[in-house]
Amino acid sequence: MNMSNENLYTNESCGSSAVLRRRDGLTILAIESSCDETSASVCVDGKILSNFIANQTVHEKYGGVVPELASRAHMQNIVPVVDTALKNAGYEVNGIDAIAFTQAPGLIGSLLVGGEFAKSLALALNKPLIAVHHMQAHVLANLIDDPRPNFPFLCLTVSGGHTQIVLCESPTTMKVIGETIDDAAGEAFDKSAKLLGLPYPGGPLVDKYAQQGNPDRFKFPEPKIAGLNFSFSGLKTSILYFLQNAGKSNLFKEEFMATEEEKLSFIENNLADICASIQQRIVTILLNKVKKASLETGITDICLAGGVSANSGLRKDFVEMGKKNHWNTFIPAFQYCTDNAAMIAITGYHKYLAGQFADLTVSSTARAEW
Repeated sequence: MNMSNENLYTNESCGSSAVLRRRDGLTILAIESSCDETSASVCVDGKILSNFIANQTVHEKYGGVVPELASRAHMQNIVPVVDTALKNAGYEVNGIDAIAFTQAPGLIGSLLVGGEFAKSLALALNKPLIAVHHMQAHVLANLIDDPRPNFPFLCLTVSGGHTQIVLCESPTTMKVIGETIDDAAGEAFDKSAKLLGLPYPGGPLVDKYAQQGNPDRFKFPEPKIAGLNFSFSGLKTSILYFLQNAGKSNLFKEEFMATEEEKLSFIENNLADICASIQQRIVTILLNKVKKASLETGITDICLAGGVSANSGLRKDFVEMGKKNHWNTFIPAFQYCTDNAAMIAITGYHKYLAGQFADLTVSSTARAEW
């Protein structure tokens, strides 16, 4: 760390680690590039001053994120995104105290762009580097704004690639106590949308149509999975057969197989009710496990996080279940639910206070355990 401007800094003790903090506040620049959003954020003493996101529309015509195109877009976006985040916060790059970045998990090409940029900037500025686990950051998005949960708390983290129940004992101590054994809830939403012929990204469109439909019109099975783990592959198969049979059955039966014209007509005439019924089943699978986790642990501060936490049906039912079970429920603002650098910044802030730094040999990785 550069010690030349000694008048700007003060040494403070944090546990067993001594940290160097600017007198005008501990300032973290954070970078997020795990998938197809390039994002940067500036955080001062745990308060988010800016959170800028550049989305990639190039993937829409392919029905999903194309890794090579995503990494190329990150390379084009990274400099202007970081520059915009700093300007929106009113900071120069040499005014930051540390650089946090998403190390894992995600698309390796996308992660490398953000990771190598962060390491290069840390080296050039002689600033400490903080490596952040993307899913831990989703959990800690609940610490960005008031009201905040008390530790320990449980967090249902739901995204396109992950579905987990996390026990959080502190900002840097977390344990996954339940997770999907196959597909993620976000994938179930997106694959259902694709089966319905909805364009990418389909999950938000399922939510949109669901708000206009009857969630009790069609019945889909809830998997019987022991413990706190989830499963969504069977549900996806049930939805597939239901649509192939034009609503006559959730099972594979040749005598029920509809023509393509009958299938499309059935979907068109019943789209809102189908979406509402699918969404209700996914949400009940999620929340029934959260209720079980709360009963087993005795924890009543319950959080929601991840991209799927933006789903209106999940948010509504989560709050309602909380009231029925006397939980204290917490959901991040919409801008902090999907992939964003503010959650990387708040995680980086707490890791800085705990003295958890990375060196320049740290590597980005597509998969990583907690």
